[in-house]
Amino acid sequence: MLNRFYIFSSAILMLFVMVFSPDRTFSQEIEPRNYSSVPAGMNVIALSYSYSSGDIVTDASAPIKDLQLNSSNLGLGYLRSFGLAGNLCKIQVAVPFAFLAGTAKLRGKDTAASRTGFADARIKFLMNLFGTPALEPKDFVKFKEEFVFGTSLTVSVPTGQYFNEKLINLGSNRWGFKPEIGASYNKGPFYFEIFTGVWFFTKNSEYLKINSSQQNPLFSMQGHISYLFPSKIWIALNSVYVTGGETKINGNVQNDLQNNFRSGVTVSFPINIHHSVKANFSTGVATKAGGDFNIYSITYQYIWF
Repeated sequence: MLNRFYIFSSAILMLFVMVFSPDRTFSQEIEPRNYSSVPAGMNVIALSYSYSSGDIVTDASAPIKDLQLNSSNLGLGYLRSFGLAGNLCKIQVAVPFAFLAGTAKLRGKDTAASRTGFADARIKFLMNLFGTPALEPKDFVKFKEEFVFGTSLTVSVPTGQYFNEKLINLGSNRWGFKPEIGASYNKGPFYFEIFTGVWFFTKNSEYLKINSSQQNPLFSMQGHISYLFPSKIWIALNSVYVTGGETKINGNVQNDLQNNFRSGVTVSFPINIHHSVKANFSTGVATKAGGDFNIYSITYQYIWF
C-alpha cells in the first residue's frame, strides 16, 4: 500500500501547474515540475480557479493607460502520459472561462468595461528525451529521478471571445506556438529546474475591424527550486523572465518591447492516492510594457490509470 501511495502521490505532485488566465502576454505562466517523471498511462483531470488584479494586458499595442482589471477565471484541464519510442510523453489540454472587469484611460478619457466568456484554449505536447523513460506503475516505484532533459510544444488556439471593434478581449484572434526545452535535477528532497522557450504568433487581421496587428517573437525563461517533504507536500519558489514581443499595427512599430520579471510560490498538498490540491501566487517584480499584475490560483486534481 505504501508503494502504491508513493506512485500516485508522486504522480499527482509532479504534474499540472496551469494558470488559467486571459493574460495575452502568454509567456508568464508559472510551471514548476513540468518535466518531472510520472508513470506512463496516467490520466489527470484538473479544475482550477484563479483571481488576477492589475495591468492584465490583452494587447500590448493598445492605446490604454492606467489599466486596472480584476479577472476571475475557471479552468478545466486534462492530461495523459504515455510512452513514445521509449520516452515519457505527456499531452494536456486546458480550456479557460473568464470574468473580466475594470477601468482604464483610453486616449485620455476614463472608461470601464467587462467581459464574460471563453479565453483561448491551450494544447501542449511534452517529451522527456533523457532521464525519464516511459515506465509502467509497477516499474516506476523503483525508479530514481536525477537529471532530466526534455522538450515541449504549446499551441494557443484562438477559441476565445473576440470582438473586432474592442481593444480588450478574452481571446487573441490569432494562433500562438511555443517550442521549449527544459532541464531539472533532483538532489535529495530538492528539485532544480530551468526552462526556456519562444512564443511565435500569427497575424490578427481583424484588429479594430480593418487593421492588421502582428507581434514579434516573445522569449521566456523560468527557474524553479522545489522542496519535497516526507509527507509528499512540496513547495516551490518560482521566477520567470520575459523579453521581446514588440507589436506592429499596419506595419508601424508600437514601441512596446516587453522586458518583465515575475516571481511566485507554489504549494501542493496530496489528499489521497487520487486527489490533490495546489495553490499558487505570483507577482510582477519588474515590468516594462504591461503584465504588472498579481495572480492567485488554486487547482484540484483527480488522477487515475
